Amino acid sequence: MRTTRALTVSAVVAAAVGLAAPAASAWTGPSTITAGPGAVPRGGQLTVTVDGATCRSGGTATSDAFGTADFRAVPGGGAAKATATVHGAAGPGAHDISVHCQGATVTRPAAFTVVHGGVRGGLGGTREPRASSTDTVIGGVLVASSLIGGGVFWLRRRAENKA
Repeated sequence: MRTTRALTVSAVVAAAVGLAAPAASAWTGPSTITAGPGAVPRGGQLTVTVDGATCRSGGTATSDAFGTADFRAVPGGGAAKATATVHGAAGPGAHDISVHCQGATVTRPAAFTVVHGGVRGGLGGTREPRASSTDTVIGGVLVASSLIGGGVFWLRRRAENKA
């Protein structure tokens, strides 16, 4: 009885997979759209990568932030890449990317973010091209306080050694 039930379930699963396979293989469009870096300043470059054989032989990526970029095949794989430059007038915030390859179109919502100014990068990152006067004053105060503190410590140690 158990064997019959297991064979029946196996047959139903095999039939379902067999019937779904032609439908799955009919979709030849791009499967995965990635954009990097995730945050791009105006005028910065963005790389769009797609998986799928159809984009290797031509295709485009479009967005309101960069217009149109053409895909080129990545050697040794079923992927394609496009490099786009974000417009200087692109609005800050999240932007969509639409990929068009041989009649198939896929859109990835909020694929990347346009930021105002530069991108904050790592510890102590800044959006300013150089230190502001406030940064300089703060740095000077820190250096002066460390010199005064070091001098006081040295003088106290020196007085303890004489005693």
